[in-house]
Amino acid sequence: MAAIHPVFNHSTPTRQLHIITWGCQMNVYDSNRMIDLLRPLGYSVTPKAENADVLILNTCHIRDKATEKVFSELGRLKLIKELRLQNGYSTLIAVAGCVAQAEGKIILERAPYVDIILGPQTYHKLPKMILESSKKSGNIIEIDFPVESKFDFLPSTSEAPGQSAFLTIQEGCDKFCSYCVVPYTRGAEESRPVQAILDEAKHLCQLGVKEITLLGQNVNAYHGEGPQGSTWNLAKLIEKLSLIPNLLRIRYTTSHPKDMEDSLIEAHRDLPTLMPFVHLPVQSGSDKILKAMNRGHTSDDYRRLIDKLKRHKPDIALSSDFIVGHPGESVPDFQATIKLIEDIKFAQSFSFKYSPRPGTTAALSKNQISETEKDSRLKELQALLNDQQTQFNQQTIHKTLPVLFTHRGRKPKQIVGKSPFLQAVHITTDQNLIGQEKNVRIDECLTFSLSGSLV
Repeated sequence: MAAIHPVFNHSTPTRQLHIITWGCQMNVYDSNRMIDLLRPLGYSVTPKAENADVLILNTCHIRDKATEKVFSELGRLKLIKELRLQNGYSTLIAVAGCVAQAEGKIILERAPYVDIILGPQTYHKLPKMILESSKKSGNIIEIDFPVESKFDFLPSTSEAPGQSAFLTIQEGCDKFCSYCVVPYTRGAEESRPVQAILDEAKHLCQLGVKEITLLGQNVNAYHGEGPQGSTWNLAKLIEKLSLIPNLLRIRYTTSHPKDMEDSLIEAHRDLPTLMPFVHLPVQSGSDKILKAMNRGHTSDDYRRLIDKLKRHKPDIALSSDFIVGHPGESVPDFQATIKLIEDIKFAQSFSFKYSPRPGTTAALSKNQISETEKDSRLKELQALLNDQQTQFNQQTIHKTLPVLFTHRGRKPKQIVGKSPFLQAVHITTDQNLIGQEKNVRIDECLTFSLSGSLV
């Protein structure tokens, strides 16, 4: 562990807050909302953990050895807390997110210096918990699933998040895939009311946001309460959002094949604001493994969905998730996944080795695959996916793409934006184009980005 060199700076009256965020876009959204909750109490964000009066670790339980990574980071935060105390400053440590939900009591046993444990459904209580913690000794733990929705208690974002923003519209999952802990850490599927989403989206656009990504564990399972007790699906919500002035782009993630309704596929054809990019996890190309995963669809079901998407939107780009080495996966099962990837061709994807998650059915299976075999399969699969991503990017050379510029690059006069297909694109210009969408001719395909020039 590297040495810690505290830099104590309390010349300003504001309290300092430092958040470390792991995991998905939803955790990023949650961290930003925690900042919104604490800002009225006088907290401002500091990039230095050594200066923070409150340290929050917002955790993810999806990846392998997630809990041990949390304890490793907590060891570092403990040293910071002790050093600050020696210099006369008190420090509160909070662990939030999915590891807190799943392992809350274990965290308190192994790291009793943690002051607050809160699950992803209870962070709206964070100000109250901090106040209570400052008045008494001992730990505070909130990992129940409350009756009330946290979204009813969250304040509006007061600071501009930039040109792009996340907006959670749905949480939880009812699918119970064999490998996944989300139903246990995020709870049952719940959709936010339509009006609440519209109000938040309009507020974001008033702050200068030009692109909104709608978030959900199963975002296309969205069925929120609309006007006069009606129920809106994701396609209808996106159609309404597309009418907001100055909202140039709409995206959504993560989807499930079982919830890919025809109306959403048609929305990609009919709504220019909806970007031609779909992240649709398939996980495996083997029907045997898909059944073992409890995915609720076959590989042919997935292929038919992709065919329908391409018929309605021929230029649509596809992304997916893959798990290799799920218990019981044979070599032919793995090759079926390779064949599906070769048939469909993905613009980008995420791939992982299977790792047992406590409480899931797959973790109890006796047909576990060796780490050596999982490593070998993952290497082969990722090589294919990387080749496909490179081929997709190379196909854009000499084409003209609309690019939404979001921030300055590392080089002088360089600005960076996103293509409709979620590719990073940078150009060199004297113009201040951040927040604008401009046509760019793609000149070069780099490892992780595209380079071009203004048309």
